[in-house]
Amino acid sequence: METDTNLFQLIKQGNKQSFEQLFRSYYSPLCLFARKYIKDPDDCEEEVQAFFMKLWDKREEIDITTSVKSYLFSSVRNRCLNYIKHQKIRHEYQSEIMSTTSESDFSSNYFMEIDLIEKIDKSIASLPDRRREIFLLSREQGLKYREIADQLDISIKTVETQMGQALKDLREKLKEYRHLLITLLLCKQ
Repeated sequence: METDTNLFQLIKQGNKQSFEQLFRSYYSPLCLFARKYIKDPDDCEEEVQAFFMKLWDKREEIDITTSVKSYLFSSVRNRCLNYIKHQKIRHEYQSEIMSTTSESDFSSNYFMEIDLIEKIDKSIASLPDRRREIFLLSREQGLKYREIADQLDISIKTVETQMGQALKDLREKLKEYRHLLITLLLCKQ
């Protein structure tokens, strides 16, 4: 039986059977672990699945300095914490909209705003993988371009270019909501 370290070395070389073996060994424990942070079991599974997809995509770039097990659990914990942070921001925004919107405004704007949130999420999700990753590191985790470049082992120029393109793509995809975005920004001042 292969050790986790040996399995991961084979995974880095593109060995799918080793990846499947690691996945089968840790998928259920990681989902149970994620439940400590995220209450919805479906959301836990989504986060763990997304982690494994990212692990496979980034396998050649990942250097594990601790045990493979520690790396897997700490990575899933970080994903869960980011999920919680994203949900908290979304909830705070929705609460703010609910508290600042009059009854008459509520009916006309609420559904447009919910639609806008969904459209923003879909627009971000449709960005190419690397561009989306850079965008989310900047906007959700608040990392500076230098920190993103260091974390992803790319140049700052690449980060700047990808962020510029991400913003351009999002502006294009969300142009039909420009009037609502302007209204929301003016109301918050």
